Amino acid sequence: MSTLIETEELTALRAAASALGHRHGPGFDRAELWAEAGKLGYLGVNLPEEYGGGGGGMTELSVVLEEAGAAGAPLLMMVVSPAICGTVIARFGTEEQKRAWLPGLADGSKTMAFGITEPDAGSNSHRITTTATRTEEGWVLNGRKVFVSGVDIADATLIVGRTSDARTGNLKPCLFIVPRDAPGFGRRHIEMELDANEKQFELTLDDVHLPFDALVGDEDAGLLQLFAGLNPERIMTAAFAIGMGRYALAQAVKYAKERQVWKAPIGAHQAIAHPLAQAHIELELARLMMAKAAALYDAGDDMGAGEAANMAKYAAAEACVKAVDTAVHTLGGNGLTKEFGLARLITAARVARIAPVSREMILNYVSHQSLGLPKSY
Repeated sequence: MSTLIETEELTALRAAASALGHRHGPGFDRAELWAEAGKLGYLGVNLPEEYGGGGGGMTELSVVLEEAGAAGAPLLMMVVSPAICGTVIARFGTEEQKRAWLPGLADGSKTMAFGITEPDAGSNSHRITTTATRTEEGWVLNGRKVFVSGVDIADATLIVGRTSDARTGNLKPCLFIVPRDAPGFGRRHIEMELDANEKQFELTLDDVHLPFDALVGDEDAGLLQLFAGLNPERIMTAAFAIGMGRYALAQAVKYAKERQVWKAPIGAHQAIAHPLAQAHIELELARLMMAKAAALYDAGDDMGAGEAANMAKYAAAEACVKAVDTAVHTLGGNGLTKEFGLARLITAARVARIAPVSREMILNYVSHQSLGLPKSY
């Protein structure tokens, strides 16, 4: 598929997702929008048709999230539930796991969170200390996770733990489905200075007993399975950021056309017009890289998608922050009022710079993997 010219089907999906977002708009009810998006088949466009999905990929799912965000109604859990968890289960899950989870993830009746970040590990997956010990009955998980989105509304959390390799004694990453009511699985709400529908949580796993079939995929696959979920996460974070940036820019452009201080709308002045034009250009460039990343991932090129997904996430986050800042500045004092709803995006826009991986770690990735420069760590 071309990353430059969209098919008629994708154009139609974009228009439909935009219409859905505008029906709800800013101040939307997350549960209502999630339910309607699931009913219409938008949440599962990337999942296999035989399990209730649309049979598409990250290309289609990123379009849905971008357009919902551009209408002022972003759904952060789309990054997590269908994109990360749905993809991992679809690619590596057992037949029983696929039948148990994918139809619900596709129609929105089930939601899954994703727990990888730890207090002392940050972006270093090799320092994850949550461990899974094999017993005669299954697995026992112990550890902590932080900044896990939407645990309170999720039926289960896909937890990244580490198991011992009997051959080397080393720990290797593995993925486990942990039901929300599992004994020993606790959560604490983290208070955030962030106006978002989805809450953030710290999780504790204290001797959480799981059956053998809680493990997703091959115990020996390790990083392969983990990165199968992280590339979609970066692509979808880019979509989230681009949608937010487009929304902010649209509000600023509308205001700049209508607001008059002297004899002409303020948008006629280059000091206002040029920053808005620059923000638009940078958002469009980020969209191109996101489309490339999604196309590579959907084509099965995990290595190529890794580079492009990181670049897309970086570009989208930077473009989003600039678009929001420019929009707020265009409106002046009005940019900080509740009436226009832009001030809340100042904090939200920075999330894309920080999560799921910081821009500095992406620069590390590009310098090492793309440019071949030596590591400093």
